[in-house]
Amino acid sequence: MEIFKTKSALKAFLNPLKASGKKIALVPTMGALHNGHISLIDLAKESADIIICSIFVNPTQFTDPKDLEKYPRPIEHDLAMLNQAGCHGVFMPTVEEMYPQGADENWHIDLGNAEFLLEGAFRKGHYQGVTQIVKKLFDAVEPDVAMFGQKDFQQVLMIKNMVAYFNLPIILITCPIIREEDGLAMSSRNIHLTAIDRENSLVLSKSLQFVIDNFEKLPLTELENRAKLFYQNLSGIDLDYFTIANGNTLEPAKSKNELNIIALVAAKVGSTRLIDNMIIK
Repeated sequence: MEIFKTKSALKAFLNPLKASGKKIALVPTMGALHNGHISLIDLAKESADIIICSIFVNPTQFTDPKDLEKYPRPIEHDLAMLNQAGCHGVFMPTVEEMYPQGADENWHIDLGNAEFLLEGAFRKGHYQGVTQIVKKLFDAVEPDVAMFGQKDFQQVLMIKNMVAYFNLPIILITCPIIREEDGLAMSSRNIHLTAIDRENSLVLSKSLQFVIDNFEKLPLTELENRAKLFYQNLSGIDLDYFTIANGNTLEPAKSKNELNIIALVAAKVGSTRLIDNMIIK
C-alpha cells in the first residue's frame, strides 16, 4: 500500500494505471476508521481495479473549532486497517497541500434548498466546506467512481448536487450503513460516548426502526410524533430533529406515495452529536 502526501506524487502513481485502462475508486474519509469505512473499500473493489482512500480532517467543514480540535486521529490504526482491507494507496495531504497559501479559496456554489435543511440548519456553511474539499479530492484523484456512506445521507445528496453542478464524469456509489450488533450506526464519534451515553444512543436506531415497522399502519404525522416520543423521558439526550422526508429534497414527505422516502434523526447524546437514518422506500 502506497502512501502519498502530495497531489503530484499521487498523480505520478495513478496516471500510468489510468493509461493502461485501470478503473480508479476513491473512498474519501477523515480517518478514525471503523468497519463502516472498510465496507466502502470492499464495495469499491466491485466497481474498480485500484482503490485510493483519502484521510484528511478538513477544517472548512467544521463550524465549531472545538469539534475540529477533538476529532480523533489514530493514524497508525487507520493505516493498518486500510492495508489489511487491500487498499492500494492512501492520500494523506497536509492542510497546506489542499489549501495552498495565497490561493483563491472563495467557494460558494448552489447546492439547492436542501443545503439549509436538517444538518444545514444546525451547521451553517458545513456543506459548502464538504463540497469544496470533495471537489479538491476529485481533482487530485480524478476517480471513475467514489464511495460514500449512507449514514451521511444529506452529505451524499449535496455531493451529488456538486457533481451535477460541475458536470463531473464520476459515478457516486452510496453504501449501506454498517451497524453494531445492537443497532447503533458505526461512527468515528462513537468513541466519545460514555457507557451511559452508549446505552442511550440506541434510541436513534430504535426510533427509526419503529417508523420502518409501522410505516404501513400509521399516518405520516403520527409516525413522526410517536418516533419523537422515544426521546421524551431520556435524560442526557437532546433531540435536534426527527423527520420523515422526501429523499431527493429532504422536505417533509407529504404522502406515502412519494417514490423516495427516508427517516432521519440527529441528537446530542451526552456531549456527542450523532446522526442516523433509514431508507423507507
